[in-house]
Amino acid sequence: MSDYIAQQLSQDVLKACRDHSVTLSTAESCTGGLIIAALTDIAGSSDVVDRGFITYSNIAKHELLNVPLDMLRDYGAVSREVAISMAEGGLKNAHTGICIAVTGVAGPDGGSIEKPVGLVHMAVAQASHPTLHQEMRYPYESRHDIRMATVTSALQLCLKALLR
Repeated sequence: MSDYIAQQLSQDVLKACRDHSVTLSTAESCTGGLIIAALTDIAGSSDVVDRGFITYSNIAKHELLNVPLDMLRDYGAVSREVAISMAEGGLKNAHTGICIAVTGVAGPDGGSIEKPVGLVHMAVAQASHPTLHQEMRYPYESRHDIRMATVTSALQLCLKALLR
């Protein structure tokens, strides 16, 4: 992801949030805070961005976002179910109007046949709207590339949610 693309998408998300009078939070695992960093790189973002939950471990997902432990056990951290639960938990616990969540396998290790490196689940929860989910399967080039591609896709999904 180029700095220009991240900057433009971040500006678009911030504008859409302002247009809809909503604040934003993130619940990030594999990106480790890169989404919230892209948004807060924009001067004046503090009127929209409330907080980011960095929930890299399963226990953090449970304690900070209320992801059920049995869900983590049954589906694994990298799953549709957990991404949706992360987004909805972030929305509830941050009291924001929209929450972006991501969980995935950024590599180079940690992948399996069922959940290969490059698999990322993302979700956007928004008050009074159904939660959106998207699964991405990025080709492995580097950990950095997967994480940056995830930031781009997550911001695009957030825009889709805000503009529906």
